[in-house]
Formats: sequence, structure tokens, C-alpha cells
Amino acid sequence: MRHNKKFNHLGRKSAHRQALLSNMAASLILHKRINTTVAKAKALRIYVEPLITKSKDDTTHARRVVFSYLQSKEAVSELFRNVSVKVADRPGGYTRILRTGNRLGDNAEMCMMELVDFNEAMLAAADDSKKGKKKRSRRSGTKKAEAAVETVAPKAKAAMEAPASKEVDAPVADDAAQSAETSDSKE
Repeated sequence: MRHNKKFNHLGRKSAHRQALLSNMAASLILHKRINTTVAKAKALRIYVEPLITKSKDDTTHARRVVFSYLQSKEAVSELFRNVSVKVADRPGGYTRILRTGNRLGDNAEMCMMELVDFNEAMLAAADDSKKGKKKRSRRSGTKKAEAAVETVAPKAKAAMEAPASKEVDAPVADDAAQSAETSDSKE
């Protein structure tokens, strides 16, 4: 029975699964982006995010713990030198999974997994969107609208009173013109 074993076994024995995740994590750290299946990417995210969190504390003990998971000196050095500096202020969510469609051979769902702070195109787009948008609040808009209504209201009242006297005279002239037209048409 496999009760309370919620992680994905990926169709492998435990030693094979650990080797797979270790190699994929080292590749992700070294290359910042890898192509894999969605199932492996989700398993790798669970595996690598705690390692990145540990890398924020650059101590000998943290390096040894991370090395026990990665088994790659180059990956550990890259993680502690470059990656941890970029993700220092991020509280979590260091990886991004972008689905790329299905593989032709077996129709497996494929994706691209990358470290979030290392995609320059998305970082540039995020900076542009932050610069372009102004923060608007509802309160300031309603106050301005109310002020505009108050300033328009006295002018509107004055405008309504002035044409009212003219409108009273106007229908009389219209009635006379209409009666003249009807009498002309009858003749």
C-alpha cells in the first residue's frame, strides 16, 4: 500500500529518482533553463526550491547540505555565488514552469522550467509594465467627480432658470407660426 506517499514516484525506484532529480537540479542551476516533462518539472520544483532557500545562508554547513543533494561542485558554487544573490529578496517561488506543448513521439506534455530572476525578457517586460501603469485609487476619483458635480450644479441651475423664461415666450410664437402654416395650406 502506498498510503501517505503523495510525491510523484516518476515510475522509478527511489535511488534512480534521487539521481534523476539531482542531475536535473544541477542542470537547472548551471543553465538556468531546462526542457523536460511537466511531471518531472513539478517534482524538480519541490526538490530544488528548498535548496535555493538554503543557499541564501552562505555557511559551510549550508554548502555541505546542498552538496549532499546536488553532488556537483560546479552547481553548488554557481548556486551560492550567483543564484542566491539574485533571489535574496524573494521569499519563495524561485522557479517558473512554462508549458510548451506535447512531445511528438509519445505525446507527453512538455515544458520549459527556468529560474525566475534569470529571464531577461520577462524582467524587462515587468519593468515596462510597472513604469507604464499609474496607481489609481477609487477614493480620489470619486472626490474629484463629486467636486465636479458640485461646481456644475450651480451653473446648471442658473442655466435652467434663464432659458425657462425664454421657453415660455417661444411656444406662443410657435403656435402662431403653426396656425399661419395651417391656414396657408388650407388655402
